Amino acid sequence: MAAEAAAALVKDGQIVGLGTGSTAEFAVKAIAARVQAGLKIQGIPTSDSTAKMATALGISLIDINSVDTIDITIDGADEFTSRLELIKGGGGALLKEKIVASKTAQEIIIADSSKHVELLGQFKLPVEVIPFASRYVLQQVARLGGNGVIRQHKGETFITEEGNVIVDVDFKQITDPKGLSEALNGIVGVVEHGLFVGLAQQVMMGQGTEVKVFR
Repeated sequence: MAAEAAAALVKDGQIVGLGTGSTAEFAVKAIAARVQAGLKIQGIPTSDSTAKMATALGISLIDINSVDTIDITIDGADEFTSRLELIKGGGGALLKEKIVASKTAQEIIIADSSKHVELLGQFKLPVEVIPFASRYVLQQVARLGGNGVIRQHKGETFITEEGNVIVDVDFKQITDPKGLSEALNGIVGVVEHGLFVGLAQQVMMGQGTEVKVFR
């Protein structure tokens, strides 16, 4: 429901950021249905999997480096607060997701009510790290009060599309997302992290038979 409500905001001729993950897939499908009905857009995917899906559904894609701004992006989140602070990166695409969000005029997050929290931190914070620096970063996040582990997938170290590893960090409750974001940005070897602060304009939350909008 949230995905369809968000997809209805897309206008003819827009450049549209296409999110990654199980929730964002609903939005890609909803946008594709509008494209098949005549909507003309150009899409910018946030992952290879989204690119493949969008192409298969008939959405025309363009290179992000060919545009200065993206009109609207629809993406999911692992957690969000009423203040539009987010944790993203559970699917491992946080770097491209944040680049797309940073270039987007209208970032719309879609989620169900289970993702709504008072304080971020129940979901471990993904931090994308250059492999060479993984041990150093683990030490540095510990100094910030976090307990980090290198993400594994099917018994092997998870590798991102950009060739990096992800450290999932348990910070318990994150009372100062902006401050923690800045501290993480200051660690050498950290490529990006999943705290999205000041990037979303709206969260559309499906709850029961309604869609509640946070602005």
